[in-house]
Amino acid sequence: MEYWNHIYSNFNPVAFSLFEINVHWYGIMYALALLTAIYTAHWIIKNDNLDISKDTLDSYIWWVELGVILGARIGYIVFYDPNTTYYLTHPWQIFNPFGEDGSFIGISGMSYHGAVIGFILASYLFCKKHKISFLFITDIAVIAISFGYIFGRIGNFLNKELVGRVTEVPWGIYVDGILRHPSALYEAFLEGLVIFVVLFVLRRKKQFDGQIAVLYLILYSVMRIIAELFRQPDVQLGFLLGTDWLTMGILISSSFSILCIIFYYFLLKNEKKTT
Repeated sequence: MEYWNHIYSNFNPVAFSLFEINVHWYGIMYALALLTAIYTAHWIIKNDNLDISKDTLDSYIWWVELGVILGARIGYIVFYDPNTTYYLTHPWQIFNPFGEDGSFIGISGMSYHGAVIGFILASYLFCKKHKISFLFITDIAVIAISFGYIFGRIGNFLNKELVGRVTEVPWGIYVDGILRHPSALYEAFLEGLVIFVVLFVLRRKKQFDGQIAVLYLILYSVMRIIAELFRQPDVQLGFLLGTDWLTMGILISSSFSILCIIFYYFLLKNEKKTT
């Protein structure tokens, strides 16, 4: 347990070097997240004998990847970044990976909820172009996404991101000398594994297209709210409205859950009318 408590002191975030370029575990985990999501989607359409071709699914994956990246970055700028006005008036800086001195600093700051919005828009545009049911294809996508999400959050943990709140639990980890919850792993379990298992089991029992997709958003919102209770709020925002518990993640997740419950009721009511 002592080794685990001090894992960031014992763990090398660089997996290996290739031609003097460091390859981090963080990048490996995100690549694994993408690959497992793609594999899961292909497995589902083949195993469940769904009416969608491999080529169409592959094309769809490229569309949503672009939508997720754009949505995640822009969503962070809108929801979390303290320099929102600057970026909105200098949009070319949103994806600029270089600092003022010309050095490469990468792009940091991604929002899950922004990624969801980007995913929805990309899916809608793809389905409109290819005349495919939006609700049908997103039912497949969210199952695959929830499985890949596990590795994405493990990547956050290995990169010392999304650190937890101060704690005294024996499985806590030291971050800069302070014992904290390993909240990124909580998220990998709650928002990834648990949701994947539930949706995977329910996929063949769904009553209408869109049911799995909306259930995913509702379940994710609930699990995210739970995880936020153990996760340190973003340093630039802190707790909201003078509370010691309300974070931007909880606020956005609560809004998402309400909208999704209303949409679920609408879909269910529409299904009953057609049966």
